[in-house]
Order: sequence, then structure tokens, then C-alpha cells
Amino acid sequence: MTASISDNLLAWYDRNARDLPWRNPPGRALPGDPAWPYRVWLSEVMLQQTTVAAVKPYFAKFVETWPDVAALAAASDDDVMAAWAGLGYYSRARNLVKCARAVAARGGFPATEAELRKLPGLGDYTAAAVAAIAFGRRAVVVDANVERVVARLFAIDEPLPGARRAIRAAADSITPAARSGDFAQALMDLGSHVCTSRAPRCLICPLAADCAGRLQGAPDQLPVKPPKKVVPQRTGTAFWITRARGKEVWLVTRPAQGMLGGMRALPDDGWSAQADGSGKPPLAGDWQRLGAVRHGFTHAHLTLEVRRLDTLSRPRGEGQWWPVEKIAEAGLATLFAKAAALALAKA
Repeated sequence: MTASISDNLLAWYDRNARDLPWRNPPGRALPGDPAWPYRVWLSEVMLQQTTVAAVKPYFAKFVETWPDVAALAAASDDDVMAAWAGLGYYSRARNLVKCARAVAARGGFPATEAELRKLPGLGDYTAAAVAAIAFGRRAVVVDANVERVVARLFAIDEPLPGARRAIRAAADSITPAARSGDFAQALMDLGSHVCTSRAPRCLICPLAADCAGRLQGAPDQLPVKPPKKVVPQRTGTAFWITRARGKEVWLVTRPAQGMLGGMRALPDDGWSAQADGSGKPPLAGDWQRLGAVRHGFTHAHLTLEVRRLDTLSRPRGEGQWWPVEKIAEAGLATLFAKAAALALAKA
């Protein structure tokens, strides 16, 4: 069974692999370009909890601006965070810079999974993916797509997250010594386009004959997911503070730790995933209510009211006056970009 799984899947991948800007064509020798591990690592960090379609323009912009890990290591935190704006999960961007600097300091990426895990921000999945795809090392790479394929292939019906140990062991049992990078990407492609969450396309699956979940008749029920948690609804307020007759707006940089950490933003009232905001403005004045925007986070859904004030005063604390006509260049997180769009629409 094991030989047929890896052989059949790799044969399918050779014919059907997606053409992606960070991917080596199937079966090819690893590129001799010294920036190759950088591109693999960058793509894997970007792809966590994000779609391929969303990542492509960000990846292109990053490798054009910072073509190798040394260039990224030399970039300012603000520039990287601004370039990342809109891609979400901003702790990834902070760790990206930390990792780039650590790699540049040691002279390049380590090739082994164990050494890669020691780098900032590289967990088990990313370390395994970089070891396998960038360096051709045998490593067991398990993302959400692979998790789904393997749970169905072996009919692992223990609910998540408890099933993950069995899924990893099963994935280990079918990962070949050769072409493990291609094999990992083949599993990802299979999960993305064939063994999908809903209505898996079993009739065209190269592993259908070996799939225990299919033979049991309900592959779409695997993996077994835990009950959904109730996502709290939170409220907060963002403040659009302008001067010079609305030509400049006051922006702040959020604390490095916490939601949207390190990003440029509008001042707000201290909302969080755990608590509503106070509603208290940072300046006294005749505030105008403009409406509200909504945004979903992993741990909370937020309704953010937007208020406006044109003032001659400088708000307390650190911040900067930013030209309103260049607000798109500020690198605001998506939530605050929505709030800015609302303010501009009401101007």
C-alpha cells in the first residue's frame, strides 16, 4: 500500500502540479540559486492560514523589493509591516523579520529540520516544509490539506485535535525518502483541488483505490472536527483625527504584542478580543459619528464605530501626521483600511 500511494501520488503530481511562482517544477533538481531557500521559506510563511490567490501578489512584491534574505534582514520593521498589510495574522510579519535577521547573521538557512526549528517563528510545519522543499530532506509535512487527505486515506476518526498524532504517524508511513518535497506538495495540491473539504472528487483521485475513508462510504466526514466555539462579538471605536482642513490624519503604531501588533493604525479606544472598547476619545471636541465597519478575527468579531474630528491640537502620545491623499501607502491593517475608507467616503 505504501509504495503504491507514494508512486501513484507522485505520478499524478508530475502531470497536475500547480504552476506557482515559488515552486520548482516536479521532478527537477533543486535550483542552484542561493536565494531558493529564502523563496520557499517566504512562501510557506505567507501561505499559513491564507489562500494561494491572496499570497501571489504579496510574494511578488516581497521578492522584488527584498530579493534575498539579506535584503529582508536589512529592511525596517515599518516597511515590512506596511508591505504585509492586508495579508493578516501580523505576528507572522514580525517573526518574518526576526527570522530573516537570524538567518542573515548565521550566513544562510540551515538545511535540517531540527536546526530550522530553532529559527524565530518556525514551527514544526514550516521547518519540515523548508527542509523537504528547499533542501530535499525527508521530512513529514502536515498542513490542513495534508491532514484532511491522510485522515481520509487511513480512516482516522478520532476528533481533532487529538487525531493529529495519529495523522502525523500515518503521513510519516507514506512519505518516501526520495522526492519528499514533491510528495508534500502533491498532498497539498490533492487536498486543495481533489480531496476537498466538501464534495471530495473521489472519481478522479489517484489514491481512491487505497482510501479507507472512501471504502467506508463517507470520506467527507473526515477528519472529525471538534464542536465550533462561539465567537464573541466585540465593539470598539476608531478615531479619524485630521488637521489642515482634513489634509493630514493622525496615525499611530500599535504595540508590538497583541492584535495587529506593530501595524500603523488609527487611534482607538482599547478594544480587544477579550473586551469591548471604552468609547472614550483621545481628544475633547465635537466628534462626528460616521458609521461603523465590521471585521472578523480568529477569536472575535468586531464592530468598529468610526468618529471624526478636525483639530488644531496634537493628540497625546506617539504618532505621526500622514497625508490623507497618501493613506493607501500607510500600510494600514485591513480593519483600519476599512475605517479609513469609510471616513474618506463621508468626507
